[in-house]
Amino acid sequence: MGTTADDRGRIYLPKDVRDRYGDRYRIVELPTHVVLLPVDDDPIEGIQDAVGDALADIDPEDIEDESIATAKAEIDAEIDDRDRQASE
Repeated sequence: MGTTADDRGRIYLPKDVRDRYGDRYRIVELPTHVVLLPVDDDPIEGIQDAVGDALADIDPEDIEDESIATAKAEIDAEIDDRDRQASE
């Protein structure tokens, strides 16, 4: 699926996408692309809903800390890849 920004920088999300993922998103700028991530009213609850009982014995703060650490590691890896490609 593709979309274009209007003259004010707004993008249109089709109704089926909004119905599936909601109306709140976070825009994440990465070195090589931009990602639009849906945001739950309670992100930790959203993670727990997505994985069921798999995280039942884990403190929600630990889930948040691990999520942030993983995201930072992925961004750092992408930056390293971009820098390596630029130097070749």
